[in-house]
Amino acid sequence: MDVSTKEFKHCNLIKVNGRVDSATAPKFSQALDANFDKGVYKLVIDMSGLEYMSSAGFRALLAAQRNCKRYNRGEVLLASVPDRIREALELAGFTELFRTYKDPLEAVGSL
Repeated sequence: MDVSTKEFKHCNLIKVNGRVDSATAPKFSQALDANFDKGVYKLVIDMSGLEYMSSAGFRALLAAQRNCKRYNRGEVLLASVPDRIREALELAGFTELFRTYKDPLEAVGSL
């Protein structure tokens, strides 16, 4: 798994590539938490390069969303979600919790 962050004026764009499973989810969670340490609570996660995400990855997303929405500070948006991962998010009931966009720049623009 590879995680990179691009900083914008109002939010950060986090691109995730590879697999997020029980072995790599802690690194993914740390990458998300690093934004909170800098005071950034508006995040867009570009999932276009994501091959697989386990329930551990979903938990990291949920924890980040809780952190962002606490005290109405911001939120986590998902962009370019692959079909298989979108289906898993729907089954887990996460589509109600996250706004999703087809294009990462469209998501960044919405914040």
